[in-house]
Amino acid sequence: MTDTAEPLETATDPKAPLEPVGIPLTEPREGLPPLVVDDAGLAAVARALAAGEGPIAVDTERASGYRYGQSAYLLQLRRRGSGSHLIDPVGITDFGPLIDVLDGPEWVLHSASQDLPALREIGLVAQELFDTELAGRLLGLPRVGLAALVESEFGFVLAKEHSAVDWSTRPLPEPWLRYAALDVELLIELRELLLLQLRDAGKLEWAQEEFRAVLDAPPPAPRADPWRRTSGIHKVRGPRRLAVVRALWLARDEMARARDVAPGRLIPDGAIVAAAQALPISAEALLSTQGFNGRAARSGLNTWWNAVAEALALPDDQCPAAPKSEGPPPPKAWPDRYPEAAARWDIMRPATLELAETLAVPVENLLSPDTVRRLAFAPPEPADADTVAEFLRAHGAREWQITATLPTLLTAL
Repeated sequence: MTDTAEPLETATDPKAPLEPVGIPLTEPREGLPPLVVDDAGLAAVARALAAGEGPIAVDTERASGYRYGQSAYLLQLRRRGSGSHLIDPVGITDFGPLIDVLDGPEWVLHSASQDLPALREIGLVAQELFDTELAGRLLGLPRVGLAALVESEFGFVLAKEHSAVDWSTRPLPEPWLRYAALDVELLIELRELLLLQLRDAGKLEWAQEEFRAVLDAPPPAPRADPWRRTSGIHKVRGPRRLAVVRALWLARDEMARARDVAPGRLIPDGAIVAAAQALPISAEALLSTQGFNGRAARSGLNTWWNAVAEALALPDDQCPAAPKSEGPPPPKAWPDRYPEAAARWDIMRPATLELAETLAVPVENLLSPDTVRRLAFAPPEPADADTVAEFLRAHGAREWQITATLPTLLTAL
């Protein structure tokens, strides 16, 4: 990319939409950086980054949908005065030099919550953060994907054809590496533009609170019953069928972990749900169930059938019950059973939506809809400014969210 670009062309037909024609961004401005695969190369990258200045753009590529976990299989870094760097973490045994140089400067990431766990896994922990996706959301921009922001702010088009490839592949093809390098090519410039827009909109402090909340968020606690997250489980009725879901999910998870493969590549969630609904009485019947016709499903048939058979043989008192709902019931059930809560919800929900529109912030970023629902269902007593603010704070609301929404919520209450 050059420092200056020709003005974007627009449609000359008066009937055509006046949308900019993006310029494809196909090559990093300093050329494709070499892929660093060992400790000596990593130390050189650390020295180059230390010699640069300002924030450091950071990105990762993971093998989501291919491997069991969410480990990083490629790191992309960029800093002014240093250029871009590509690192293969698989071959690195000592991340110490990189940890040292990244400890302090602001990191610039897009949708940081997706990358930070993988970076933390190898010892890289941010102290300061600027999240370009979150910034775009707080600005009320219509599209906040990285490619959309790069096009709307700079007029350049980022190709996304390699976004869902298996990044655990070795060797990594050169087109994939070029794609990855371009993901950090304009992150620092994008940060500068969005920062100015946040300041102009009076939302910079909001963004800083949001960025700090992302950094301070603890790792999610292990779920007591992770199998209950099986997609489509709401279709499964009865303890016996839930036992089949649990048995198959646990068997699949154990096999996936051992093979380091994404669980859905063995059997999809839909197959687990279909087996639970069908309650097959033999391995042959299980094999004819929807979702069990793939090669991975067939090769693990003994495992799947043993899991189903164990679930079918369980005593009734060892089958799992339907989960107890956390929090209030769905608002559609309120008018008959909880009319006062329904009345509060009927005022509070549209008022919150209107406020979000006025502030040009997505309603889910203004305040968690779950928090609004809980407040409408069971507000504190008495419902005054102090008690409602503390209620919001206890449910994870940031101070800017409390300040922005408290008058509207109190009026509704």
